[in-house]
Amino acid sequence: MRSKTVPMIILKSEQEIAAMRRAGRLAAEALREVVVRIRPGVATRELDEVAEAYIRRHGGVPSFKGYRGFPASICASIDDEVVHGIPGRRKLRPGQIVSVDLGVLIGGFHGDVAVTVPAGEVDPQTARLLQVTREALGRGVAQVRPGARLGDVARAIQEHAEAAGFSVVRDFAGHGIGRNLHEEPQVPNFGQRGTGNLLKPGVALAIEPMVNRGGPEVTMDPDGWTVRTRDGSPSAHFEHTVVVTRDGVEILTGLDGESLLD
Repeated sequence: MRSKTVPMIILKSEQEIAAMRRAGRLAAEALREVVVRIRPGVATRELDEVAEAYIRRHGGVPSFKGYRGFPASICASIDDEVVHGIPGRRKLRPGQIVSVDLGVLIGGFHGDVAVTVPAGEVDPQTARLLQVTREALGRGVAQVRPGARLGDVARAIQEHAEAAGFSVVRDFAGHGIGRNLHEEPQVPNFGQRGTGNLLKPGVALAIEPMVNRGGPEVTMDPDGWTVRTRDGSPSAHFEHTVVVTRDGVEILTGLDGESLLD
């Protein structure tokens, strides 16, 4: 009888967590450099150039560039684009939203972070979408502690999004992270409490709610990367890299005294 293979979750040592702290901080700093430049009229290619220059200037490498053939340093997903939008000549228009996702490799470890930002003023329901998705990330992170399960994280995200009348994307998920950009386990944004992988100190996760104003269904563009909502509704995406500690959770992509995501 063939035994069932259980995906291996790599626990990080204190030394490895310190290295991930460095990667997470640089990722957050690079994202900040991008966010302050988001406004109507800016091209997503310009945002990508800012991110790459900042990351390389500080000794890092963009995690995304060349990953499975991805051509840029950030993902820039506009309005109904959920994730993996490719930066280019498109210029942001007033009232649009753009999700910026970036990763950094430095010292052998990755950090991964994302935020959705309005270009000027947006309609109240879209503003609410951004707020709820940001809050859903916080609800998910708050569930991370030794002895909890991934289903607790997933359910907290799902409940908050759906209570506001929105839907969570089910075809894409967060992930483990460390020496590799994507590791086990998968971190879905829907599920049941008390189910899924047991969280232990040293587990590092990229938690990333993707929440749609309409239905949860998505489609893939012909470019093979850009994921968008099937019904054309706006979508928001927020992400933190975190690690389970002995006492709870540490956010590795935070910045002292400020937060891009809160």
